[in-house]
Amino acid sequence: MDIRDLLREDIMIMDLKATDKAGVIDEMVSKYAASGIITDADLYKQDILKREAESTTGIGDGIAMPHAKDKAVSQAAVLFAKSAAGVDYDALDGAPVHLFFMIAAPEGADNTHLAALSALSSLLINPDLVAQLNQATTADEVQRLFAAAQKAKDEKDAADEAKEKASAAAAQTQTTATKPYIVAVTACPTGIAHTYMAEAALKETAEKMGVDIKVETNGSEGIKHRLTADDIKRADGVIIAADKKVEMDRFAGKHLINHPVIDGIKKPGELIQDTLDEKGGIFAATGNDDSGAAEETGGSLWNRIYKDLMNGVSNMLPFVVGGGIIMAISFIFEQWAGPKSGLFTFTNNLGNYAFSFLVPVLAAYIAMSIGDRPALMPGFVGGYMATLAQASVLKASNPSGFLGGLVAGFVAGWLVVGMKRLFKGMPKSLDGMKTILVYPVIGLALIGLIMFFIVNPIFAGINGGLIHWLEGLGTGNAILVGTILAAMMSIDMGGPFNKAAYTFAIGIFSASGYTDGRWMAAVMVGGMIPPLAIALASTFFPQKFTEQERQSGLSNYVLGLTFITEGAIPFAATDPVHVIGSSVIGSAIAGALTQLFHVNVPAPHGGIVALALTNQKMGFLISLVVGAVVAGLILGIWRPKAKEN
Repeated sequence: MDIRDLLREDIMIMDLKATDKAGVIDEMVSKYAASGIITDADLYKQDILKREAESTTGIGDGIAMPHAKDKAVSQAAVLFAKSAAGVDYDALDGAPVHLFFMIAAPEGADNTHLAALSALSSLLINPDLVAQLNQATTADEVQRLFAAAQKAKDEKDAADEAKEKASAAAAQTQTTATKPYIVAVTACPTGIAHTYMAEAALKETAEKMGVDIKVETNGSEGIKHRLTADDIKRADGVIIAADKKVEMDRFAGKHLINHPVIDGIKKPGELIQDTLDEKGGIFAATGNDDSGAAEETGGSLWNRIYKDLMNGVSNMLPFVVGGGIIMAISFIFEQWAGPKSGLFTFTNNLGNYAFSFLVPVLAAYIAMSIGDRPALMPGFVGGYMATLAQASVLKASNPSGFLGGLVAGFVAGWLVVGMKRLFKGMPKSLDGMKTILVYPVIGLALIGLIMFFIVNPIFAGINGGLIHWLEGLGTGNAILVGTILAAMMSIDMGGPFNKAAYTFAIGIFSASGYTDGRWMAAVMVGGMIPPLAIALASTFFPQKFTEQERQSGLSNYVLGLTFITEGAIPFAATDPVHVIGSSVIGSAIAGALTQLFHVNVPAPHGGIVALALTNQKMGFLISLVVGAVVAGLILGIWRPKAKEN
């Protein structure tokens, strides 16, 4: 497909009026909506902002490529916009952005448009094209520039392909190579832009450095230019420039460096030189196609731990939400039909069945994040052991619970990583036996011994002591804890602080036999405040919000009442100081009030539905309303007037 089929002249903006990032997004989304490319401006904008919250799409050199793929898009398109003055778009190089390419991709559509998007990404790596686009004054001129650039690229690609075939043929005939040869893999979570820009940057830089390179892309359209066994065999080294897992075991025995995809775009020369200098360690296979996580370079230890923990929490949440809501319904049936009714018995048991898997699933997927599939079973069993009472060498009889399950997951994961390194010298003919026999048997034996003799005895005591301490808290101390937990729910609205507070409340809730919901009350009300505050502020202070923001604000009434804190993320992404600051204050007040009124929520989810289950319905309502109103007022008064108003 020709890129010009998506880069339509009738939707180009040759003179952007916006002067900041939020304004640019609003102006381009409005253009899409007016042209019928998108059917729901709020949904599309929300996904654009969600992508920006992950990492800026201002890739540097005066270019930004905001993109989203969702059901609001009726047809694939690329909207070109140009700002002569430049806009501060949080670009990676800190420079103003002049050229914008907003990519709209339909959900569930075929991948022909993604092929064109990869071409767009690779074309923009050409500085001559970028310079010419900055000088263009008409939409027709933009189309002609891309046509010429595409033609030149096609000719170069054909020449490169012929050169690659010649190089491969020379290698097979044992002809002495005149150039070093390396292979690379690029991938980003969305697979739309950064994947292909990293590919283009690596190939262009390698040519300037006199290095032959083959780059495999793992994008939304699937794997392109897949590296063959011969490619890898003759390569002097391997570059992984990826933000998601790729097939790694095929690179066993090669010098390999592993970096984020953005380094492939911004530091291609450094990556290539480090590979030629063999600065990457020899990669050891682990027996799994999606392995290699433990071998990654870059990123802090905390980032690694957080990633593993969130893998466990995210896989546990369906059990929490499903089981929690079914259990909440069972309590309604109990009040309506009595504790001996069939409806209550069935739904209550069903909720408890789901809850019984919380700790095992948490531990299993933490372990799997660290050690891949061989770690899943030891992690699951270790988590299950954490839920059981036992007599051990230290006479512990209580379960180690949630804390023990957390430890079990990390221990099981790193046990498997250790075994992979220990047995990496086994003959290749026995590789299949590792995953079928060695890892399961030894992993199970080791996690069983560690849980029985070390983790359970120690953490049963810690778990029991924590429960006893919380039960003994006076009203003043309980208010302080509730304030902190609720405030954490608003600090990052789904990030590490939010998940830490929610995980703590779930842990106490499960350890108490699903009866102590005091802290669940604090985190639930605290998590409901941010979207409700935005909804109230956008309703009663309309001049502080754009028209699109006011429309989005209405949906936050529903999101807030159903305990979906993430509804506030698009607003926090564009105005973090005002939105997060006001939300934290409101949530902290609400959390304190839940403890002052001794509110207990015996379900880990549900939002306003949980009102039917609380022991203090009026206390729950007062806490929620006061917190939301305070946060809404602060946001409405504090936030500056919207520029369009």
